[in-house]
Amino acid sequence: MQHHRFTTFVAVGDSFTEGLEDLGPDGQAYRGWADRLAELLAADAPEFRYANLAVRSRKMREILADQVPVAAAMKADLVSLCAGTNDIIRPGSDPDGVARLFEEAVTQLTAAGSHVVIFTGMDTKGTPVLGRLRGKIATYNGHLRAIADRHGATVVDLWPLEMLRDSRAWAADRLHPSPEGHRRLALLVADRLGIEAGSWDEPWPPAPPLAPMAQRRADLRWAKEFFVPWIGRRLRGVTSGDGLTAKRPELSEL
Repeated sequence: MQHHRFTTFVAVGDSFTEGLEDLGPDGQAYRGWADRLAELLAADAPEFRYANLAVRSRKMREILADQVPVAAAMKADLVSLCAGTNDIIRPGSDPDGVARLFEEAVTQLTAAGSHVVIFTGMDTKGTPVLGRLRGKIATYNGHLRAIADRHGATVVDLWPLEMLRDSRAWAADRLHPSPEGHRRLALLVADRLGIEAGSWDEPWPPAPPLAPMAQRRADLRWAKEFFVPWIGRRLRGVTSGDGLTAKRPELSEL
């Protein structure tokens, strides 16, 4: 891997950045694309240090209040910010308002001297339930690209990627990347930062097509096992992240 300028990296966000559905070697702690990217960066910088402040289920206002000031105080060379999805997918949410909070976060991080990398949302066309949010996600993405332009941030644009349209890129819950999806995302972020670390878009191996009836059964099983429980938690006012704290709250060596 080629030399890079980053010696400190802080990851900020929700479950996507915490690394859900990508268990590490111990089978207990989640790894995820951010940990994988940190490992790539550390391989070329012995003094490299990394923190991951992301906590599952966190919304934009919580991330802005709880994680962003901590990350800004660390004054890291690189900060990743992926946030707002847990707001956007809720009924009645306002992508314009969420984007204003997102820009405040980017403003604080860049003022601290960090280079910020952000992510757009993926295209949910053809996805059960989530497909209905496509217009709202597109609106939010437009704001994010403009924010990146204004603040000199790097954009990892997930919206057009064919790589993510394969079911093997996603875990059974269809909300979080699979381990292979996380691996490819780490390589993608490195690529967008101008670091050659490997190919993120190599073709998926051939897979037999799923018959329409089998696809319908799979969709119903997903709704029963994941979507309905998710709705139930929202109705009860609880989240899977209640009581949890960051897995790597301080900058430290890997």
